[in-house]
Amino acid sequence: MTRRYWNLKVKFTSHCPSLSNPPAVIVMVGLPARGKTYIAKKLCRYLNWMGISTKVFNVGEYRRQTVGPSNKHDFFRSDNQEAQGIRLQCALKAMEDMEQWLKGDGEVGVFDATNTTRERREWILQYCTERCFKVFFIESMCSEPDVIQCNIKEVKLSSPDYTGADEDDAIRDFMLRIQHYEENYEPIDEERDKHLSFIKIMNVNSKFLVNKITGHLQSRVVYYLMNIHIMPRTIYLTRHGESELNIIGRIGGNGNLSEGGKRYGEALAEYLKEQNISDFKVWTSRLKRTIQSAAKIDAPIEQWKALDEIDAGVCDSMTYEEIQEKFPEEFALRDQDKFHYRYPMGESYEDLVARLEPVIMELERQRNVLVICHQGVMRCLLAYFMDKKAEELPYLKCPLHTVIKLKPIAYGCLVETVPLDIPAVDTHRPKPEVTEVGRESGDALATVPPYLDEKPISEEETVSADGDSSVFMETPPGSPE
Repeated sequence: MTRRYWNLKVKFTSHCPSLSNPPAVIVMVGLPARGKTYIAKKLCRYLNWMGISTKVFNVGEYRRQTVGPSNKHDFFRSDNQEAQGIRLQCALKAMEDMEQWLKGDGEVGVFDATNTTRERREWILQYCTERCFKVFFIESMCSEPDVIQCNIKEVKLSSPDYTGADEDDAIRDFMLRIQHYEENYEPIDEERDKHLSFIKIMNVNSKFLVNKITGHLQSRVVYYLMNIHIMPRTIYLTRHGESELNIIGRIGGNGNLSEGGKRYGEALAEYLKEQNISDFKVWTSRLKRTIQSAAKIDAPIEQWKALDEIDAGVCDSMTYEEIQEKFPEEFALRDQDKFHYRYPMGESYEDLVARLEPVIMELERQRNVLVICHQGVMRCLLAYFMDKKAEELPYLKCPLHTVIKLKPIAYGCLVETVPLDIPAVDTHRPKPEVTEVGRESGDALATVPPYLDEKPISEEETVSADGDSSVFMETPPGSPE
């Protein structure tokens, strides 16, 4: 492969159509072990959760597919002409694949590579500009040796490049690889590159430089990147204790806890005390069942209206049988596309995700937090941390009286499910096989679990939100299936 790929002339694209949201390319920049792939993957997960179709194209993966793993540091020398040709070929293949993806259903492509020379970045800009792609650069810089060493040990040594290698030998080899890149590294310059849209992240979010941000997407990306951190932490998610409305299969409402729900609140407080968590706070919704569930916990408590359950609109406080009887078409439409379906005068899961974006932003800023929420809300939060697709989100299992511990790590999240020994109902309703409008009631209600027939609460109880129907369980709930 020759260097003709870098000699493309910029064709400023007067022929580009005027689009409110043109395809976008986010270009990572920086030396190895500076957290580029961590940022790329985390940003991709966030944008996909927000409904923006995003995909990472990692040039290192293309290299390993082309020449295999276990490339020693000599492969990355600037004077290794054969290896240079291979690496350029891999970069071009990644760019071409990204182009094809963006011409299909993709909205944002993340080009994940070092891109440490001005020549490489100019080629990327030319390539994307000619194809009417909007380009945004993210440069991650770090001069703290401890952070770099930690990144190498936690992430790089587990990569396919060093499978089976001695740890000390692998660290020496990788440090030499970094030196080869440093010899030709040209950081984005505030003056020379002032025509570019970019953000420079310095020393793990201790300082930022933002330049020429245009449009909603770039603004959203910058805001997100300025809120994330890498400090060790644990996020605890749990639903409220079992409510009196859960027992009788009515969705929504603002009911009180059942006796079992009250016992769960006590067990939850005891569990958290045993965890001995430092710098800990509790978030609840504004609904009674979450507030009551947190009453025994010895920690600062904040109430978030954004954490209220999905609004079921005209179907609030009904059983599924009542919805099928009064609104059979709505019931079928929801089963056909549960994520996008919006209750009449209510919300959809898609609406709920948008409502929860500030919660996610604040969770990214925090250390240790317990979120006591509702089934729909918990599904949305889990989908973010577990990188679940929109079609999976409304069917994630979030059993009552169960704590889910989330520990963010380099390229994902460790998940631990902790059921507490308090019997409860199961509120999960699987998607039925028959979803067509006009279906028989038996088909519509096939997956609705049984529940108690009488309401064990006072007549003056008020109602106002949403949840899912319940089935009584004789034994404590287990882990989500």
